[in-house]
Amino acid sequence: MMPLKSGPHDVIQEQKPLEVPTVKPEGQQKRWVKRYRTEIAASSASVLSTFAAFPLDSIKTRMQTYRYDSFTDCVRHTYKTEKLGGFFRGVAAPMASVTLVRTISFSVYQKSKYTYAAWFKQNFGFDPLIHVNTPGTYPTFSTIACFGAAGATAGSFITLVACPFELTKLSAQVSVLMADSTGVSSVSDPLNGKTVAASYQNKGTFKTAKNIVKHRGIAGLYSGFNLHLLRDTLGTAIYFMTYESCKQLLTTFRGDKSPTNPVSVVLAGGLCGVASWALIYPIDSAKSIYQRNCLTHCKGEKVEKAPKIEFFNKRMYRGLGVSMGRSCVVNSIFFSAFEFIKKQINAIDN
Repeated sequence: MMPLKSGPHDVIQEQKPLEVPTVKPEGQQKRWVKRYRTEIAASSASVLSTFAAFPLDSIKTRMQTYRYDSFTDCVRHTYKTEKLGGFFRGVAAPMASVTLVRTISFSVYQKSKYTYAAWFKQNFGFDPLIHVNTPGTYPTFSTIACFGAAGATAGSFITLVACPFELTKLSAQVSVLMADSTGVSSVSDPLNGKTVAASYQNKGTFKTAKNIVKHRGIAGLYSGFNLHLLRDTLGTAIYFMTYESCKQLLTTFRGDKSPTNPVSVVLAGGLCGVASWALIYPIDSAKSIYQRNCLTHCKGEKVEKAPKIEFFNKRMYRGLGVSMGRSCVVNSIFFSAFEFIKKQINAIDN
């Protein structure tokens, strides 16, 4: 038999594989970094600023919760009884919590800011963000309201995350004083109150949290939550309103074209920290005192009510000068680093 000849339709042609455009790993990394530039900048700047100013935060908490004659008296007593380590006692908690909280806070703030700006534009035909970034302009009611609403949203959101961390930080800062003091013991069982207070000494963040759960249950991690929520909602609203508005004013006064000029950022950062603490400090004092009292009581025991928030009571402002000084330093460092890192990331080529 003659072999069959194959016709054209019998020839199987090889199909070239589809060419899928490849993305270089470096390009993916750059896009990822640029997409999350706010979170990266906020977390990096938080670590730096929190560690640098932590001793002042420790002194502030001690002055709020115990009586000292002055700032120097508190510093002298802390160094005498606890040496240099006393000023950094509990630093691990805020290094973790502040970084996490600020990262979340700035992420929520950025998203909220654009959401509220879109609402203003839709309802009033005015875009607060375009106005702020236009050289030679000044703050308006719309810009202040937009930043304040976004700040309040971020502040209320982060309280759920921040409250347990801040409680463990406070415990570490005043644990030695709680154990030595006779005025914060359990009313129903003074001896047990002293034992509970002493149990918080020389513990790290997670051991402190475990100890709180042991004595007060899971809900104990949220002792003083209502006061914390009030403080952070109002404080963060004031914080961002002041920063954005002061930065805009300083940029206009100086005739700068860039709203992230280093001088404007440093001054606005320092002012926003001072302004927010000056206005919410009595709330913070009431929170700190109540949380300290909670730490010396077991679950089921009646804790003394939080002191009234009195804005014209000198006692509620103990440590205010330290807190304002600390906040000025922290936020000047933080916003300088934050804006610098964001600018560097924005400059990365895709």
